[in-house]
Amino acid sequence: MGDLRNEILQKVKEYYTLKHKKSGEFAIGDRINYAGRVYDADELVNLVDSALDFWLTASKYAREFENKLAKYLGVSNVLLVNSGSSANLLAFSTLTSPLLKDRAIKRGDEVITLAAGFPTTIAPIVQFGAIPVFVDIDLNTANIDTNNLEQAISSKTKAIFIAHTLGNPFNIKAIKDICNKYNLWLIEDNCDALGATYDGKLTGTFGDIGTSSFYPAHHITMGEGGAVYTNNPLLKKIALSIRDWGRDCYCEGGKDNTCGARFSQMQGKLPFGYDHKYIYSHFGYNLKATEMQASIGVAQLNKLDFFVKRRQENHHYLYDKLSHLSDIFILPQATYNSQPSWFGFLITLRDNAKFNRNEISEFLESKNIQTRNLFGGNMLLHPAFDTLKEGIDYRVVGDLKNTNKIMNDSFWIGVYPGISFKEMDYIKDMIDEFMGGGSR
Repeated sequence: MGDLRNEILQKVKEYYTLKHKKSGEFAIGDRINYAGRVYDADELVNLVDSALDFWLTASKYAREFENKLAKYLGVSNVLLVNSGSSANLLAFSTLTSPLLKDRAIKRGDEVITLAAGFPTTIAPIVQFGAIPVFVDIDLNTANIDTNNLEQAISSKTKAIFIAHTLGNPFNIKAIKDICNKYNLWLIEDNCDALGATYDGKLTGTFGDIGTSSFYPAHHITMGEGGAVYTNNPLLKKIALSIRDWGRDCYCEGGKDNTCGARFSQMQGKLPFGYDHKYIYSHFGYNLKATEMQASIGVAQLNKLDFFVKRRQENHHYLYDKLSHLSDIFILPQATYNSQPSWFGFLITLRDNAKFNRNEISEFLESKNIQTRNLFGGNMLLHPAFDTLKEGIDYRVVGDLKNTNKIMNDSFWIGVYPGISFKEMDYIKDMIDEFMGGGSR
């Protein structure tokens, strides 16, 4: 049986070479995507290996992934989930647990966040019935503007929940100082920033909880997938319960009676000895990932250092190539004391530009260069907010001037490891070509 398995996996390697391995250099006319999967035979072999066992839910690969990511980050606990959005939902839901007593987030409590970003940082706050409090961003970093952050604090403030924008760390020192001063939780949405550092320490590890996404566009992928990580053992216990249906039991799949008291406990108002595997201490979900997803992630983690290095090199290369246009464009600046793990290259039109964002984006798209806006721009202006009332369902601090500027005048292009310097040269040439047209 072992020989047959090895033969199958060897054939998989051959199949990868014939079917998936890319050959040839970039040629004019080839599509330059903003992001994409970068993989080799290792991912395919792991995927088939897990399929041959046909243990479809989380098992040995999931445990290996959690342990390897925990070691990489230098944290005590990593929980694998089925997406980055689920990771954000789980992180926030963890902070609503009654086990946290007075520090638990309750309905009507406030959570400071950003309107400039991705909706799944906001959605769990709204869905629970807490109040998101929106503050503005800094144009140079596209991260939270910490100068007026204290204005957002009220007697109801319980947490700060924000992302490191496009892989560029936010001002962690300023945020941590505020959290310490007012005893606030900090959730770091690290979905776009895996591998970034601040003051020499990896992002996602400064807050009470960090989250990651492993969607194909992100730093590593398992197709769909995400993770929640924390050094706090109580938060880990709560997150594990909520991830796994809200159960009180912590047995791994396929195992029973890890606690040794499966039929000898008294919990809630249940009869004594009620089966601990079916006792629920939280209102939870099933947010687990599959073993096949985890198998891909294990192979991807081995490449993470290379991926981060290539993203940084691509970003630096493109910045140098476009620096001659800094009088027209606001080019992205790394946060002080940080080393970003860039997700994308953000370009913002200065007020003196004689063209608009859509004109240059449409031009680049016509040249097979994929572009993206900074996600939702200003989430408050989306239809999802039509039924919510300012001052009741959410609060806004200031006028969100920079948030609106980025909504109207910013776009970004890719720097992921699958893009070569030759492709970066082409991007630069096409931007120059656009800038040479008309009276620009």
